Amino acid sequence: MNEHLRTALALAAAGVPPLPLRAGKVPFGNCRTCANNACGGRPNMKTPGRCTCPAPCHAWAAATTDPNILNSPQWEAAWRQAAAVAYHPGGAGLTVVDLDNPAAIAWARTALPATRTVPTTRGEHWIYRGIMRSANAVRPGVDIKSLMGYARWLGWGSGAMAALPDSVRSLALTDPPPARRAPQSLSAPLGGQGGVCRHRSPVFLDRGIAMAEQSITGAREAVHATVYRTFLAVLSTHGRCGCLTHTHVARLFTAAQAKGETPRHCTDAWTNALTTLGL
Repeated sequence: MNEHLRTALALAAAGVPPLPLRAGKVPFGNCRTCANNACGGRPNMKTPGRCTCPAPCHAWAAATTDPNILNSPQWEAAWRQAAAVAYHPGGAGLTVVDLDNPAAIAWARTALPATRTVPTTRGEHWIYRGIMRSANAVRPGVDIKSLMGYARWLGWGSGAMAALPDSVRSLALTDPPPARRAPQSLSAPLGGQGGVCRHRSPVFLDRGIAMAEQSITGAREAVHATVYRTFLAVLSTHGRCGCLTHTHVARLFTAAQAKGETPRHCTDAWTNALTTLGL
């Protein structure tokens, strides 16, 4: 049996829908009938009006856990020519944060909760339980692969898989939501823990604030959205610790205002982030 097909069948048995990739880590092209989505798109979705093409067409939408389809004659040629196996994370109830370089990995270790990790050629995949929309280039070297997306299969990885956090969901937001209440004066979010960071140490918090400042300072477009996402990520990690102080928050506001944000914009973004997280 073809090695890629063997891997695909093992994934399907585990509830992970696979698909073949050709050279260049891209899916196989649509067949003639499905070219340019003339057929209506998305095979194997069992929805009236959708394409029921038995070939591995439509990229991520072709991913399936049905062994009869994976073993079918229509897929045989694709498995023979395949350069790798991919899977549809959203179809397995998962989200992959694709970290493409050491700088992205360093950011994730500071900003995101630890979870299942899979080494890649240039970086790491961090895998969370839960689904969201896929998005590319949410920050330098970081893509999100979940619904309507695919990721290369590189093994099961190591570490316990965490639930998808708000700090990852916020990365895919294109703009902050409208303010939900009147702007408030600058303040630290919560007390209650004596200013002690429960995650690791005060160094963890200091690194997180520094990375957040860098994220805002490095924004070249969508500054409003970047500021909101950054505030949301900081609060998602530290908002319930009681460790954030006026000084920490002022550093974030200062970085945002240096990029052209007004104090009003900063306060609105902070308030929206607090409200989104129920703080």
